[in-house]
Amino acid sequence: MKTNNPIALNKRVLKVNVGFLLSDGPGHQHDSRLDIEEPIKVADDLLINKIEGKLRLSRMKEGILVQADLKVQVDTQCNRCLDTFQEELDIELEELYAYPRPIGQSEFWIGADTMLDLAPLLRAEVIIAMSHKTLCRPDCQGLCPTCGTNLNTGSCDCDTDYIDPRLAKLRELLDPNE
Repeated sequence: MKTNNPIALNKRVLKVNVGFLLSDGPGHQHDSRLDIEEPIKVADDLLINKIEGKLRLSRMKEGILVQADLKVQVDTQCNRCLDTFQEELDIELEELYAYPRPIGQSEFWIGADTMLDLAPLLRAEVIIAMSHKTLCRPDCQGLCPTCGTNLNTGSCDCDTDYIDPRLAKLRELLDPNE
């Protein structure tokens, strides 16, 4: 979801120099934490408000294995009332970044500059986690189907016995007077 937040960090903060780990050879690992309290513009279509969690980088023969358990906070929209709210997502990352860059179809690789870019992987996982229907709260009443009033913030004078026109014939079967 696009947000007009002018004070967002650049996605460069998600680039990690792994040259030290590449030179150590297979079998070595490095544990660290990501605690980023500022919004990060991960891509043109995604702004993450906060990232925190554990990150493990393990040197493998084929490259660097990235493993992370992260909590990320994003702005999203309620599927019933369309209000924007902040949702906290649990994101688990596990991906092998190839080194040196393979000739095949690998999407994740480490270049000659030994920089590992977490942004594309994080973007993909957050978008997958956000693909489910979200509600601003469990008892969200949504919008009035007739006038569009947000029923969480007020009421309307519309007919409360609204039936979707596509289901009107079914109502006739339930009404014994017709």
